[in-house]
Amino acid sequence: MCGIFGVLADSSSTLTADAIKSVVNRLLILSESRGKEAAGVAFLQDNTIKVFKQAISASEMIRTREYRQLLDEAVDGVDEKRKRRVAIIGHSRLVTNGAQNTRSNNQPVIAGKMTGIHNGIICNTQELWDKFSTLQRHTDVDTELLFCLIRHFCQQTGSLVEAVKLAYGQIQGVANIAVFLEDFNQLLLATNNGSLYLCTGESDSACIFASEEYALKMLVEKESLDRRLGKCRIAQLPPGHGYLVDLDGIRLQPFALDPKSDERLPDEKNSVHYRIEEIFGADSPKIHISSLASNICKTPPSWVIEEYERNKTAISRLRRCTKCALPETFPFITLDADGVCIECRRHAHAPKQQYLGPEALEAAVAPYRSKDGRPDCLIPISGGRDSCYTLHYFKKILKMNPMAYTYDWGMVTDLARRNISRMCGKLGVEHILVSADITRKRSNILKNVKAWLSKPDLGIIPLFMAGDKAFFYYAHQLRKQTGINLIVFAMNALEDTDFKTGFCGIRPVEEVGRNGGCDTPGSKGSLKLISYFAKSFLTNPRYLNSSLLDTMAAYFIYYLMPIHQHYMLFDNYIKWDEETVVGTIIKEYDWETSPDTPTTWRIGDGTVPFYNYIYYTVAGFSENDTFRSNQVRGGMITREEALKFLDEENYPRFESMSWYCNTIGVDLEKALRIIHAIPKHYPVD
Repeated sequence: MCGIFGVLADSSSTLTADAIKSVVNRLLILSESRGKEAAGVAFLQDNTIKVFKQAISASEMIRTREYRQLLDEAVDGVDEKRKRRVAIIGHSRLVTNGAQNTRSNNQPVIAGKMTGIHNGIICNTQELWDKFSTLQRHTDVDTELLFCLIRHFCQQTGSLVEAVKLAYGQIQGVANIAVFLEDFNQLLLATNNGSLYLCTGESDSACIFASEEYALKMLVEKESLDRRLGKCRIAQLPPGHGYLVDLDGIRLQPFALDPKSDERLPDEKNSVHYRIEEIFGADSPKIHISSLASNICKTPPSWVIEEYERNKTAISRLRRCTKCALPETFPFITLDADGVCIECRRHAHAPKQQYLGPEALEAAVAPYRSKDGRPDCLIPISGGRDSCYTLHYFKKILKMNPMAYTYDWGMVTDLARRNISRMCGKLGVEHILVSADITRKRSNILKNVKAWLSKPDLGIIPLFMAGDKAFFYYAHQLRKQTGINLIVFAMNALEDTDFKTGFCGIRPVEEVGRNGGCDTPGSKGSLKLISYFAKSFLTNPRYLNSSLLDTMAAYFIYYLMPIHQHYMLFDNYIKWDEETVVGTIIKEYDWETSPDTPTTWRIGDGTVPFYNYIYYTVAGFSENDTFRSNQVRGGMITREEALKFLDEENYPRFESMSWYCNTIGVDLEKALRIIHAIPKHYPVD
């Protein structure tokens, strides 16, 4: 998920010292879109591999004195008559496991007589540490495990390539690596999902690689590499393949990661010995949830359970729609004389949803299907069940060549990240991650949550999620960058949560539009929504903080900005079926569920447990009620089954709420006391 890159040039390269420095710096900045929480580089200089890394963003690191000095040393002599080779690899990190304020967790990682960088997540790390118990663990990152496995199998087989094949055969998840070895005069490159691209010139005297094709295209253009290297070629390292790259001569020797491959193995050059030296600079560490995991509380205080049980008893006495499961506290529910809610009455008179079926979907996507194996559709993937299933469906059922995309705004949970990695690793699907400035985003969330706690208002809760709406914007940007004209979203109508604007006084008939041009924006509802938020901001000035840009952007992106050339898998073609969706991804991909809830819906979004607890505590229902009621209307489950599900699913997800509050910096118990003090929308004894 992080950004990795490298620059290799032999002594005959036409790249000057200044050009190399400019290329490395630009690659660091381009890679920063994948992670801004730490950065690092490794330089091969004579007989030494020098490693420099810091818990700061790449753009900050390139301004440090230590980095500039090391880069100068790495290219020293390039412009002289007796030119020297250059070998530099770099990394821009999104923290997934192992806190970045522990230096050894940052990349490049030094392990197993190897120094390298890794993009992806290995999901069965602990299982493999237990299985290979003789391996010594020194860090919290999965990269160390992979490097140690490669060294372990190299000692067993006597072959680096065979070792890489065996190591990749053990792991679950995504791994794109670039590695210097102490005893090989070659750089090892390998990928199991294709998130590595190589750029070479006509002379083949230099090779530049990066996580994304777009980054290399931008590099070629901005650094005039066609002029410097001759006409540049950019090619993907296909999923399930690797290279051994000779550092003298820049010869790329391919190999397949499949142990059954009978192709000729590359020549291995292990007649050298490099010394590894780590250069230490002044860090500015930032705290990440991984470093605070011990502070996450899994068991709620007794008073929280007592309050929950008391509220649950009162909620159980509420009148509910006699056809679905919505309670009388639902905004604008208007139960009729038979106790039927307006949503069920509207559904009864609406045309029955007709699904066109798999054959129609096949015909609809046929014009987008690539003929050369290049990516032909973009699948935004959150790590949730529906987007994971959609990725599976387009790759395995439709036999298309999807590219997965994730926008990480700081509330994508580690569970979601692991599930994304499981899917992309097993399917061999390239995954592009766009990372926000997570520290800043979490700071904005904190400000808005604190403002809300000072004056609670159910209508303003969506403000907690304003920062995530750029998800749609970057999908549109990636469509332009990659040239992929088809975007496939995984949302379905059952997930409708329009009650949130109901708490702003907006009736369903006045509902504002939705992203992507699915509905025409309702001007009356839009004006009411803007007016409601404006009034709330004026009466609670704490909302006037640095998050305002996120808030305004969220409104534009979500309600007004169209996303062109897109399909919704479950809207018109395939009927959503929970058993099929969940059963498939768990059985085929070992998809991970949350330990604190029986539901599999939205378990990858860190904000959901907190705001659903507020809705349930104050209003007597949550998003779960709307989802299950929609299933009842669709004939998927009975009303009795829905009520049984809700009894389990509305139980407080305390561990997840603890993660959320711990991540943004809120005292959970104080927040819960404020929430429980809010006047209820139902009578409580």
